[in-house]
Amino acid sequence: MKKTLLFTALAAAFAVTGLAQAAEKLVVAATPVPHAEILELIKPQLAKEGVDLEVKVFTDYVQPNLQVEQKQLDANYFQTKPYLDTFNSSRGTHLTIVKGVHVEPLGAYSKKFKTITELPKGATIAIANEGSNGGRGLLLLQKAGLIKLKDPTNAISSPKDIAENPQQFKFKELDAAILPRVLDQVDLALINTNYALEAKLNPAKDALLIEGGDSPYVNYLVARPDNQNSPAIKKLADALTSQQVKDFITKRYSGAVVPAF
Repeated sequence: MKKTLLFTALAAAFAVTGLAQAAEKLVVAATPVPHAEILELIKPQLAKEGVDLEVKVFTDYVQPNLQVEQKQLDANYFQTKPYLDTFNSSRGTHLTIVKGVHVEPLGAYSKKFKTITELPKGATIAIANEGSNGGRGLLLLQKAGLIKLKDPTNAISSPKDIAENPQQFKFKELDAAILPRVLDQVDLALINTNYALEAKLNPAKDALLIEGGDSPYVNYLVARPDNQNSPAIKKLADALTSQQVKDFITKRYSGAVVPAF
């Protein structure tokens, strides 16, 4: 009887060890808000499904892509398709979209003015210094009637592509991550919602202009061609587009982040 119990206990121990060894590690890059928060939310569910998720937080948009390309990381979650397309084209990388998760409406913020109509002639406007986010900001300004672009549909326009600027606005191109920190130094800044939230700005209340819910700038889970269809990445994609995540986004971010599924 004792031998039987001992054998049963050993078999159970080996079974537990086998399950632990079967868990697949996924290391995913994300910017702090909301991406890393959402990934942390789904960790327990993924653990039950045999995926050990490790979240690596970045405050820039370059290293998360480079490190996935170099296989230092498995995937990332922070970017839009226009940004990814521009990055792949300019850097020679081969990253690919897995699944869309949410939209973060881009907003225009100011510490000097309470409405967009108060912007004076010659005002200084800060935008992101890379194609997709800078162009996105210019498209928002065009939609508000403040400028007109040579190609009204070009998602990667830059200030040199402005055809009409009746108020003679001056444009300052800066790294997207520091835009909230220069609000005291400029008249208006076009800021991505993740950085606005980190800076304790409320897009729904503080933005003088904001993209609508029809924004095409979905934030995607991104991987490589060699792992985009792996079982672990598929489980991650499913968890990111679950009802749990949809409810979390809706409740926590109050419209500043909108589910895209």
